[in-house]
Amino acid sequence: MIYRLAYSLSLYLLLPVVLIRLWWRSLKAPAYRLRWRERFGYCPDYTGSKPLVWIHAVSVGETLAAVPLVHAIQQGYPGYRVIMTTTTPTGSDRVRAVFGDGVEHVYFPYDLPDAVRRFLDRTRPVIAIIMETELWPNTLNACAKRKIPVVLANARLSEKSARGYQRFAFLTRDALQNLSCVAAQNAVDGQRFRRLGLPEEKLSVIGSIKFDLEIAEADRLAAARLKRFWSASGAFNTVRTVWLAASTHPGEDERLLEVYKTLKQRYPALLLVLVPRHPERFQPVFSLCQSQNWRVENYSELDVIKDGVLSGEVDIVIGNTMGELLRFYGAADIAFVGGSLVPVGGHNLVEPAVWALPILAGPHLHNFSDMARSLLRDQAMFVCDSVPMLEEHLFTLLEHPALCEQMGQKALAFAEKNRGSLQRLNELLAPYLANANA
Repeated sequence: MIYRLAYSLSLYLLLPVVLIRLWWRSLKAPAYRLRWRERFGYCPDYTGSKPLVWIHAVSVGETLAAVPLVHAIQQGYPGYRVIMTTTTPTGSDRVRAVFGDGVEHVYFPYDLPDAVRRFLDRTRPVIAIIMETELWPNTLNACAKRKIPVVLANARLSEKSARGYQRFAFLTRDALQNLSCVAAQNAVDGQRFRRLGLPEEKLSVIGSIKFDLEIAEADRLAAARLKRFWSASGAFNTVRTVWLAASTHPGEDERLLEVYKTLKQRYPALLLVLVPRHPERFQPVFSLCQSQNWRVENYSELDVIKDGVLSGEVDIVIGNTMGELLRFYGAADIAFVGGSLVPVGGHNLVEPAVWALPILAGPHLHNFSDMARSLLRDQAMFVCDSVPMLEEHLFTLLEHPALCEQMGQKALAFAEKNRGSLQRLNELLAPYLANANA
């Protein structure tokens, strides 16, 4: 109790800094200026509507991972309405784009006792489902007091994150005690939760629901059309190979362009599709490419349907739209997954796998360490410790199309054999939803 009180007082004292940071982020991403009241729990009053299932997904990646879960709840429990919270505007945009009016959205309240109280008073969820790893002591305590079950779904905990939580061991242990269930992605992550104080009976290891990704027919058709547009350039009298560099972070783009410069000397038809992780980086990355004299176009300015084929004069396409990365993977031949050449921890490796692509990444993959080890074991992935190593592996793949095909098929097989986690998660959630419904 005393530790949570000290934690709350610290949050209140830091609030001016938090607001200044929010304002600072809004200078690059104006959406951060909007809907501040929701971050203090002043959301619409939903108490007169259907009972709510609350799903929290921090940002875009967690939101996309939650999509099959949301659909399963909507189909299996039509008496409930789903409300999703995110902390970022890009996460909010994804909720709106994917679900439209079928899901309510508000920003996640700051973990201040009064903000959490207002949010829960206005929503009164029957259950809270938190995607991956978000342990907010006041939020979890408030839910426990109101007897709202809280499930940590698709839970993962890297060694680095575990060390961070361990620094605040008393707060972390208290937060874990207030969880109803942790559905961990793998046994290693599960044991890290146990070492931090999660009771054994609250742990279930079910795998990652990201493997249950379903590619809609509309996405497959759009990806095939985009593949023809990018690849079938007549300027080189050959089919262009498409190298997709997805979800890149600051410090990666320069290295990738260095590699691309070398590759283009031997493979002039190679097309690079470069997709920065955050929208505020779209223009800076475009400008970076221009400053190096690359012939570059923004994806949003290309008319895929009308033009039919990409100009052979284009070296690089900047993926400057949100929500289309899955289709980009479907239109590529080789995928590099960003956030891995810099110590971010990597991003979703399942998306390129389900499109049967050979996967490359840098050494920083602690967010997906178990998945990366399995892909390496199955010879479906190259992990590149340096820029020269990335260059070498790309040359190998470009020189040997049959190897690309083999690695891609192994990646797809890996994704297929790990499906089924969503069903196991639904079985874990069923008693909570049934009890609430009763």
